[in-house]
Amino acid sequence: MNCEKCRSEALQVAAGQAGVDSVALDGKEKEKVVVIGDFDAVKLTNNLRKKVGATEILTLGKHN
Repeated sequence: MNCEKCRSEALQVAAGQAGVDSVALDGKEKEKVVVIGDFDAVKLTNNLRKKVGATEILTLGKHN
């Protein structure tokens, strides 16, 4: 994500997804969105692609 507007939009999209418990930015340049919760990862990825642009899942796992 190259701009602050893109980061903000990505956070809003992720936070609005059903089942999301928390959302944060990560990475050296805050280019990664970390989403924690019990949500549909495919649906979230598609929503992010529509609103923000290129999106990929880097890690997917079960949260305790």
